Amino acid sequence: MTIEKVCVLGAPADQGQPLVAELLGAGFAVTAGVRRDDAMKDAPWPDLPTVHADITDADAMAQSFAGQDAAAFHLPFEFDREKAAHFGRSIAEGAKRAGLKKIVFNTACYVADHDLDLSAHDGRRDIERALEETGIPCVFIEPTVFMDNQYRIWTRPLIMRDGIFAYPAKPDLLINWVCLEDVAQAMRRALQTDAADGKHVPLGGPEALTGDQVAANLTEAIGKPVRFQSLAPEEFAARMSELVTGSREVQPLSIYDGMAKFYAFYNSQPVSPLLVDPQDARDLLGMEHTSHLDWAKSKDWMEGLG
Repeated sequence: MTIEKVCVLGAPADQGQPLVAELLGAGFAVTAGVRRDDAMKDAPWPDLPTVHADITDADAMAQSFAGQDAAAFHLPFEFDREKAAHFGRSIAEGAKRAGLKKIVFNTACYVADHDLDLSAHDGRRDIERALEETGIPCVFIEPTVFMDNQYRIWTRPLIMRDGIFAYPAKPDLLINWVCLEDVAQAMRRALQTDAADGKHVPLGGPEALTGDQVAANLTEAIGKPVRFQSLAPEEFAARMSELVTGSREVQPLSIYDGMAKFYAFYNSQPVSPLLVDPQDARDLLGMEHTSHLDWAKSKDWMEGLG
């Protein structure tokens, strides 16, 4: 099966842009599925073809997928499970009507093989199920935790100002951190082979690191001492809420509440759910992984901080 034309949902977003770059670099014809006509104006490709895409509307999705070979996308986290399931059904129905040949979905988080009573996680499973039920070959790329979280506005300023990498992982929680460029690489490779069709592909980086090991790599990459501070998930959520909303009060069903619940789950497990054998993705997709240190060295850690 040859895939040439790909509709990318979420193309202007921080997970979408590496995917667009990866696909264009490999010669795919990319169309951005967007809700606003001017959504790509600040992206590196302001003239990229766009099509209106509303993930709550099956008719709109059918129109946005018309003439495309495949769809590749991530979706916003939704902490109302029924809303997430509705996203999945709308996209699935649109894909069926348009006759897509393949769907590649980046779940943007760890996904278990059973419900966890975590609405955002369980909603991801509902989306996967709806897509599978189309009968269209699907590949589910299931990343662990993004290295890029260390570069966010809620982590980087503290790293650069005080030399503290604060994160809601217990001190001995091992994580195969993965960078967004590697997620994009995996999605591109999934479009170029049938080997992963029908598979759930846990995706992590090439090494499992504790928070102290992450801090050691950041120290080397940045050139100043960085230490790890393990935060309780609830404290992390309160800090994020305060940064964005001005209040430490964490609202139910907010992204902050959802992240706290995710990390509380990760921290409570006897074996880290965020451990991934990188050889599996190498064997299946031919992945070439980026190490955490190489990723950290590639970043300008002072950019935008003054």
